[in-house]
Amino acid sequence: MGVSAAGYDLTPLTPEQIEEKAADLTPEERKVLLDHGTEHPFCGTLLDNKKAGAYYCRLCDLPLFSSDSKFDSGTGWPSFFQPFDPEHIRYLEDTSMGMARTEIRCPRCDSHLGHVFPDGPPPTGKRYCLNSVAMVFQENQ
Repeated sequence: MGVSAAGYDLTPLTPEQIEEKAADLTPEERKVLLDHGTEHPFCGTLLDNKKAGAYYCRLCDLPLFSSDSKFDSGTGWPSFFQPFDPEHIRYLEDTSMGMARTEIRCPRCDSHLGHVFPDGPPPTGKRYCLNSVAMVFQENQ
């Protein structure tokens, strides 16, 4: 895959590298990241985070979203209107749960992050709805 416009290596990890990085995940993190689960609404640790910084993939540390694009969607999950870099999100059609949605995954480690919906604020009109356990926040220094 190469390098993103933001300068990050997007080479997919091997199954062995993914399993090595997943060794320290909690059962809930494994359920969400590797088994495409969803955490319960209004319980994620990053939902009310208002600090300036960036949100990284919990498994492979790829930057996913900036605090500059975070907004309160009222849905119970951290929400963003645009990714850190467009190449840092992979999109897949998801027809589970009896509806058509767009799943978002990390392009490097294939971790399930959440879904994107067409009902977000300007300027993109998109709502990237993320599981807190799928991300790690790093505050700006």
